[in-house]
Amino acid sequence: MTASPIYIQIHNQIKREIESGKWVVGQRIPAERKLATDFGVSRMTLRQAIQTLVDEGILERRVGSGTFVARKKVQEKMSGITSFTELTRAQGKVPSSKTVSYRVTTPSLSEMEKLHLDEKQLVLRMERIRYADQTPICFEVATVPHQLVQNFSKEEVTSSLYHVLEEHGYAIGHAQQKVSAMLASEKIAEYLKIKRGEAILRLHQVTWLTDQRPFEYVRTQYAGERFEFYLEK
Repeated sequence: MTASPIYIQIHNQIKREIESGKWVVGQRIPAERKLATDFGVSRMTLRQAIQTLVDEGILERRVGSGTFVARKKVQEKMSGITSFTELTRAQGKVPSSKTVSYRVTTPSLSEMEKLHLDEKQLVLRMERIRYADQTPICFEVATVPHQLVQNFSKEEVTSSLYHVLEEHGYAIGHAQQKVSAMLASEKIAEYLKIKRGEAILRLHQVTWLTDQRPFEYVRTQYAGERFEFYLEK
């Protein structure tokens, strides 16, 4: 079995400790330097683990104060399924993407929970920058069960996953989405060609097939000035 990257193993351990009550909502976690020493890894590796937890909404950074266990946000229902490709084309723009990472690996605890998987099942985790008319709109981390897409080419999966699945007889069902605001990290700012600390929108989405199988867990960060969500009741 493919071993999880070190930063994912640290992500899992910190998540377990939060769930066990070692750190509670609103509590500041130890500084990155101390955690890196505790885990015996470089600060870069530790920072990557922390960032995945921030991206998932489990931790939150507060400028000048540190990193804290995140409070739950007020939620609002959104109707429809967000497909970047379809959404972009509907606006009369040309969608495209740049693949930053494409890896078959073991799932993190968060990915296992969202996709109803066990630790023996592999996932495909891909990171992409999504563009509309060659302007970067968002950075996306998408995780899907490897078994579902193992017979598809990388080009098929990264171009438009929904379209490829439908072409192969799968019917897309419903999705659950959560939107929140955050500030752009240095990495995200570089990817989206914005300034570090600028406001961005973060979308978490889990999508199901009509047979009630969750097949996609996506964490997307949108350049706030280039994208807006429209809610209809």
